[in-house]
Amino acid sequence: MPIEVTLIDHTKDPIRALYMAYRVCYSALTPEQVLARIADERISHEKMLEFVEARLQTGHMSPLEQVVFEFGISGVSRAFSHQFVRHRIGISFEQQSQRYVTYQGGEFPYSVPRTVQQAGLADDMAALFAEAGALYEKMVAAGVPAEDARFLLPNATNTNFKITVNFAALLHIADLRLCTRAQWEFRKVVSLMRAAVVRVAPELGRTLQPKCGERRMGYCDEDYDAWEACPIGRKRPHKSDLFNLYNAYRRGELADLDAADMELIASE
Repeated sequence: MPIEVTLIDHTKDPIRALYMAYRVCYSALTPEQVLARIADERISHEKMLEFVEARLQTGHMSPLEQVVFEFGISGVSRAFSHQFVRHRIGISFEQQSQRYVTYQGGEFPYSVPRTVQQAGLADDMAALFAEAGALYEKMVAAGVPAEDARFLLPNATNTNFKITVNFAALLHIADLRLCTRAQWEFRKVVSLMRAAVVRVAPELGRTLQPKCGERRMGYCDEDYDAWEACPIGRKRPHKSDLFNLYNAYRRGELADLDAADMELIASE
């Protein structure tokens, strides 16, 4: 069953919502006065966007909680769900229940990782799950409640979500789960969430990057071996290299280097 991510609803004008939230913090104007200026176009969308982008660079995060997105997510594994629900702040989950949903005919949807297929073991996995499905059906027919029969079901079993997440939480999820070290299924889900946000709020969607992205931290803070193994590692500096470079600068060891030399060191 393929992974599907559907944007169900979202804050209708996220740039205006963020502008209002930030402006209340930094202006003597009341919210009503700010709204009036937006309504008569004294404050244009371009001005709001410029202001919001400047605030985003400061790291002021709490206004981002006032922009929300609702997603439907299907075709993901229970293994994924165990990781997903570890994100607890700024996100609300509703998940398909294996207590109240009873699989019929001994068949349940499940995901097969590409690595299993590449190893030539997908048929073995299917055969094992067919046995599990047959025993599951036998248990249910014998009167075992679905909530107990589910003890037999594997982590590969598919599940569905309806979630609401604010933009601050979504940024954090993207920081971690778009990283090349994240599990492939999670990266796929967050990539689809990002694509959905880009379609309705491109200015916000493009900030959904792994934490090393140029619109996020801009450097990698994973361990050095992981950075060296990362396929995009050579395009993003590691924090230890940046600190070493800065310390060398403070010691005066880089005084004779020009901008080209500095760029070369940063790319090493």
